[in-house]
Amino acid sequence: MSFTSEEIAYLQSQHLARLATVGPDGQPDAVPVGFEFDGTRFYIGGHNPENTRKFRNVAAGHTKVALVIDDLVSTDPWTPRFVRVYGTAELISRAGRFDSARYLEITPHVSWSWNLAGQPFGPGNAGSFAPRRTVHTSQSPSPAVP
Repeated sequence: MSFTSEEIAYLQSQHLARLATVGPDGQPDAVPVGFEFDGTRFYIGGHNPENTRKFRNVAAGHTKVALVIDDLVSTDPWTPRFVRVYGTAELISRAGRFDSARYLEITPHVSWSWNLAGQPFGPGNAGSFAPRRTVHTSQSPSPAVP
């Protein structure tokens, strides 16, 4: 399976995510990141990315990552929505938001989306909200460019 058209539209409308990687000592590290999404994979770049903990963690072989893209449509009424992704990351070179540079390419393995329609959440309808879980088909990674 892959992302639905609703999930793709939501992901392409967002600009900020939270990325969790794991360091060589087992310590999880979560950081806000800008991202690009091509409908299948996510790309995390930045300025001097090799100097960041997230890049060093993946370069050290800790390739399992979690990515959360979320926002609040409204605070009154409370209206959150999100996509959460578990996947693997690898370091690649590509042209993207940060020009031609090194990026983390994240291949999703499992994702969950919740309330992308932006329905208010409250005591009267709390039971009607359930996340959509998707197991993504195996996809070969993009070729890395030296």
